[in-house]
Amino acid sequence: MMKRIILTFFIALSSTVYAAPITFNTALPVAKGAFINREQLIVRRFDEDNTSANRDLEVNGLVSVLGYGVTPKLALFAAMPYFNKTLDITPSGQRFSRSSEGFGDIKLFGRYTFLQHDGRSKTFRVAGFAGIKAPTGGDNQRDSLGLLPIPLQSGTGAWDTFGGVVMTYQRLNYQIDAQLSANKKGRAKDFRGGDEVRADLSLQYRLSALNEDTRRFVYGVLEVNWVNQDNNQISGISDANSGGTTLYLTPGIQYVTTEYILEAAVQLPVVQNLHGSALETDYIFTTGFRINF
Repeated sequence: MMKRIILTFFIALSSTVYAAPITFNTALPVAKGAFINREQLIVRRFDEDNTSANRDLEVNGLVSVLGYGVTPKLALFAAMPYFNKTLDITPSGQRFSRSSEGFGDIKLFGRYTFLQHDGRSKTFRVAGFAGIKAPTGGDNQRDSLGLLPIPLQSGTGAWDTFGGVVMTYQRLNYQIDAQLSANKKGRAKDFRGGDEVRADLSLQYRLSALNEDTRRFVYGVLEVNWVNQDNNQISGISDANSGGTTLYLTPGIQYVTTEYILEAAVQLPVVQNLHGSALETDYIFTTGFRINF
């Protein structure tokens, strides 16, 4: 029995797809010369407005990520989003809608594994990552009422930098991932988004029984996401109705094979301590797949 368990573990490690966090990155490697493609549909709803404007913001995004293993420790990634955004608002007693659609800003980053310890039936890895967000998305979109507000633009027009550390501990029937990251926002058109710091934790637990078929598993996923954002700045003046802290509880599920992963999760805000009249998140639903080739 023990030989079968050990064999199962090494088969899992030698395959090219692992269980992984749904809302953030992992420290597990990308094989040298291999590609990873990840597609995620993200649906975000903001409808907890405490002002008379009764704002209702819907953001739908499709994020395409391509990763490449340069060496067993170094991987490079590019992420391109496509957004559809709609804002319903009643500023003076009359309800109207404004919307936009288009590609957002591309993210380019690298991840390097600087600590790796493999033992019998387990592995532990720590990696650092850093990158930039380039202003490739549209930030001058208009409708019949004129220039769209910044939250409705597909891009920000600014260069951002980000980085952090991610840890992965994997055993036969579960995996734990943790991440600490920071995002430094740039300025464009007298607007600067608030800098962001976040901490994430993910547990993926194998729900399907360990049997002869080591190529397909179902994992239950539970994640916690803590996000703190500084106030935005407009013409150098802090916007008191922006930024704050949100804590999400994120249940999810993954179907994992040696060729691909199917996944879905919903981020539910359990604590929202926002500044002023900043619009609260109702939920964030994420579904998608990832494949290696």
